Amino acid sequence: MSVCTGGREVPRTGLWVSPAPAVLSDAAGPPQLAPPPSRAAPRSPRSPRSPGRSVLTSLPLPQVLARCGLGAPAWKVAPGRAQPPVMPWSVRWVGGRGAQSQKQCKKSSFAFYQAVRDLLPVWFLEDMRTMEVFHWEDGGKVSVYSPSEALLYALVHDHQPYARHLLTKFPQSALAVPSQSFSCCQSSAPHLAMAVRYNRVRILFRILKAIQAFPPSDRAGHLDRRGCSRVEGGKTALHVACELVRPECLLLLLGHGASPCLQDSAGNTPLDTLLQQISHTPAANMRAKLLCLDCLFFFVPQDLQFAMKQQLVDNRQRWQDLLGENRFQCLVGLAPPSLFVGAMRVLIRTISPEHFPEALDNLPLPHFLKPLDLKLES
Repeated sequence: MSVCTGGREVPRTGLWVSPAPAVLSDAAGPPQLAPPPSRAAPRSPRSPRSPGRSVLTSLPLPQVLARCGLGAPAWKVAPGRAQPPVMPWSVRWVGGRGAQSQKQCKKSSFAFYQAVRDLLPVWFLEDMRTMEVFHWEDGGKVSVYSPSEALLYALVHDHQPYARHLLTKFPQSALAVPSQSFSCCQSSAPHLAMAVRYNRVRILFRILKAIQAFPPSDRAGHLDRRGCSRVEGGKTALHVACELVRPECLLLLLGHGASPCLQDSAGNTPLDTLLQQISHTPAANMRAKLLCLDCLFFFVPQDLQFAMKQQLVDNRQRWQDLLGENRFQCLVGLAPPSLFVGAMRVLIRTISPEHFPEALDNLPLPHFLKPLDLKLES
């Protein structure tokens, strides 16, 4: 477990967080934030909590913020009518550079993070994002959460309804480059790689569908985006899928047009990255690794040059045992692809990205011969 504060990077994710309370990350799950110090504030009696639902959803927003450590809701009642609540960040000082402004921004930012983490309703999160919460940028700038930054939170916590809303209503801005507090590299947006890293297959599917409506140049920029050379080694989302052995993510990316020929900062293609994972000892998760390799066979060109080819030739017996004789001979060029692989290449090329992977169901093949049964909702 590692601790990150002050806007540094969360390990394994490439996601940056703005200066806020301590961020805890663990290899077993997505990053979590430590709760803020408790503050004495009036609390209403707890209502019975229904299974699977946060008690916060039934409370007004000021009370939710109070429970997140932002103080008690301050309702000022005038004779004969109630006035709107006074929020912790008063308009008299928001946008200033004082310590009080920075502290309140941190608290409101943490409240929004908690709300997404607790999978609160979409309307509630959008009310918070557009009207109630801010985060503190480097240099003393107060900023609202953009759809892009909100989508990163939805990815981390697998809030599928919120991700669907953001991608449907703000397709361009939801996949734009987030602010520097959320991404160490400002050259491109990290959402595809984040979806693969956290294995959010359904959110990845919706991101890819949203990208299909972009102009061709923008579409290629998202699909073949190289990660930060310092943190991600210049890997594309395909490299990440091969490194983490995510067959569903790999097939979705390939079917929507991601290039399997690009190299990372070390000169490795996605095929090299996958072969490195297969060579690790002791052999673990070999079935998923070979499934990823079979998916790559359907999309890589037959004359693809990859860095590990010479290693396969020099250690023929070992790689034959790992891959099987047919896969090995195809990779080193001793034999052409099998008739099945050749037929699948032709069939898959007939499927446009707009209809992938739904059109896999219409292929004239028995169910057990199809690459993967993703069972994704359109």
